[in-house]
Amino acid sequence: MADPRRRIPRTDVLLADPRLAAAAQRLGAPLVKAAVTAAQDKARAGELDAARVADHVAATLPPTASALRPVLNATGVLVHTNLGRAPLSAAALDAVFAAGGTTDVEFDLATGRRARRGRGALAALADAVPDAEAVHVVNNNAAALLLCALTLAQGKEIVLSRGELVEIGDGFRIPDLLAATGARLREVGTTNRTSFADYAAAVGPATGFVLKVHPSNFLVAGFTSAVGVADLAALDVPVVADIGSGLLAPDPLLRDEPDATTLLRAGAALVTASGDKLLGGPQAGLLLGRHDLVEALRRHPTARALRVDKLTLAALEATLRGPAPPVLVALHAGPGEVRARAARLAEELTGLGIDATVADSVAVVGGGGAPGVELPSAAVSLPRAYAARLRAADPPVVGRVEHDRCLLDLRTVAPADDRVVRDAVARCTS
Repeated sequence: MADPRRRIPRTDVLLADPRLAAAAQRLGAPLVKAAVTAAQDKARAGELDAARVADHVAATLPPTASALRPVLNATGVLVHTNLGRAPLSAAALDAVFAAGGTTDVEFDLATGRRARRGRGALAALADAVPDAEAVHVVNNNAAALLLCALTLAQGKEIVLSRGELVEIGDGFRIPDLLAATGARLREVGTTNRTSFADYAAAVGPATGFVLKVHPSNFLVAGFTSAVGVADLAALDVPVVADIGSGLLAPDPLLRDEPDATTLLRAGAALVTASGDKLLGGPQAGLLLGRHDLVEALRRHPTARALRVDKLTLAALEATLRGPAPPVLVALHAGPGEVRARAARLAEELTGLGIDATVADSVAVVGGGGAPGVELPSAAVSLPRAYAARLRAADPPVVGRVEHDRCLLDLRTVAPADDRVVRDAVARCTS
């Protein structure tokens, strides 16, 4: 009897298949060859029909050469750190694609000479926050704080309230970052109460700056007191305000969330913020404030190591100049609109014989922004088993499990993706 393994197509034959040859041009030959080898191994193990090896490879090749996969966020967390924080707007994605090739990121086409790097993004940021005398962009908000400490407080003291010695995701602690720069932390007040007198007593010739850190991902309630930027500005040292979330101007839905415009008007010398949270753009650290200080930051030797690439600059400019990004659209979506979408989706799924109902839900901003703010929302409720099935779908749909049910919160799903969610649920059922 002939060895069935001999029926498995050779590698060269499979790679010559027009579908796989085209994929090799798009994804790279090593990736396609690895997929062919894996499929041949499955056929040898009896897990795949030898005649279907080429079909299997063609159907299972990834859409891009990156291991990252597009995911639909149905968790109800608008800025989900584990899912890449803010999804970029269509305008930002178009800008990234345009910037992917050769571009004038540091070149003046009119003069043929070198130009200021990222001038379009910087101009857009300056236009968005007119109260800032100057602006600069680095690769994330931690880098912005790092640059402030290196430039203004190396070998000096940073005065900081004990109630603002925060730790954020993955064990990252603000005090550790600042201490690593060679600055000394001068802690004032207590965990729950800090007064102006505490700051005033600590400020002196050795002070580099006073730092205000927004707690971001937690709330301190009860017997508390804190000192605002307007009061601290009376001290004869720069006040650096880390707002974290990237809110550039007041938002009526987020009354307690600090924004760059308000703090600059209150007297902050510098404001640092993230670009990939409530701003809704790419990962970036934004620096806004006094011209002399921003220029000193920009000229510090470390600034080169912290600079952003052309793709980030393109996405940031398009986010600032283009239509509202998905995060802000989701933030301001009306609860009635979200519930109507959930009702339509649940009705369609019920018509397919699926146990789907509408459930009240509460969405949150996430990403260390607007702690305590709850956004009324609605979700499609499915049996718990769908949570794992949907994560394995193509594309994956990530929901959350509550009370032994899988909830797909539609506030964090773009309306145009409702049909994609429906089809994913339907495929998980069959």
